[in-house]
Amino acid sequence: MTSHGERPLVCRGVRGATTATANTAEDILEATQELVIALIELNDLTSEDIASAIFTTTTDLTAMFPAMAARSFGWTEVPMICSHEMAVPGALTKAVRVLVHVNTTKTPSEIRHVYLKGARQLRPEWGISDKELADITLRQPVDQNIESEAQPVANG
Repeated sequence: MTSHGERPLVCRGVRGATTATANTAEDILEATQELVIALIELNDLTSEDIASAIFTTTTDLTAMFPAMAARSFGWTEVPMICSHEMAVPGALTKAVRVLVHVNTTKTPSEIRHVYLKGARQLRPEWGISDKELADITLRQPVDQNIESEAQPVANG
């Protein structure tokens, strides 16, 4: 607590993961959009709260940078990077993961980590049901111009 009895502003990590249906730009963007929407809604985030984000995909997802989906939500000033996960035999496939660093006054127990679809098996205690995800995505409008923004670029 600060001297005024307030919680201090600290940087915390928020984890999330989901799975894409296929290795297409559309499927990767759709899966990442759902993930980002859930992270925003469940943690009451604005782009100003976000210090940085690291997106990874399994090596079978190569058609699009997941960070493109985050940019459609106004994360244009947020430093982001995309990379591949280690190719561990038997690991989950078609996975998109994210580690978002946020400036917040929330405690670690107040942070909502988000694991969707096939990625729920990775951290069942942080899993979000399909019904809860549907309720969340209905509350958050998706930028319909994402396709025009999702041009191939040299890096994410």
